[in-house]
Amino acid sequence: MSIATNIETLQAELKPIGVTLVAVSKTKSNEDIMLAYEAGQRIFGENMVQEMVAKAESLPKDIEWHQIGHLQTNKVKYIAPFVAMIESVDSIKILKEINKHALRHDRVIDCLLQVHIADEDNKFGLDHAELIELLRDEEFSTLENVRVRGLMGIATNTDNEKVIKEEFYELKMLFDGIKTSFFRKEDSFDTLSMGMSSDYQLAIANGSNLVRLGSTIFGKRIVKHYKLNSSDKAED
Repeated sequence: MSIATNIETLQAELKPIGVTLVAVSKTKSNEDIMLAYEAGQRIFGENMVQEMVAKAESLPKDIEWHQIGHLQTNKVKYIAPFVAMIESVDSIKILKEINKHALRHDRVIDCLLQVHIADEDNKFGLDHAELIELLRDEEFSTLENVRVRGLMGIATNTDNEKVIKEEFYELKMLFDGIKTSFFRKEDSFDTLSMGMSSDYQLAIANGSNLVRLGSTIFGKRIVKHYKLNSSDKAED
């Protein structure tokens, strides 16, 4: 099926149940992104800062860009002027850096705290104790230019649905507990981002209200490299 048909099918599936679709456009061409855009998609997710910046400069300005990959502190300044949400916050250090650059641009940047739920060491994220420590950090309450909207997690890359369900279930329980303990009076803490092309239906069944889909929309990806300047590394 075409990119446009894929978007229309997914939106018909997800909108009625209140699930937000992030089209993961990493390595995809501007032409492919525009096909999704013309079909009504407005939220796109990128892993690499360089790639997001290049695309944001040339694509429609009403696109909402989500940073979904691991973010280094020295790259925050490049996306702070325009990024709609940073889903991959995994330390108080990066949160403070986002706040600093958001303040410079007179913005409040929405963020999700990434929780490590997979049985894989190569994935980023806070463990439960680190999450609580971050939220209790005295500096956290002083960060007025970031708004923590919820949690994000990536399940283990496995065909074992039982494992994936358990990881999603645990993150939903953690989300509910964090909301009650730390954000009880804040309606803005409302986003649980979990689920990709291979497991998004399991994620939704376990409470996700934001899914990040790439290959389901665009097909397999082709790797490209983007550079901000000669002093930057090719990857984020």
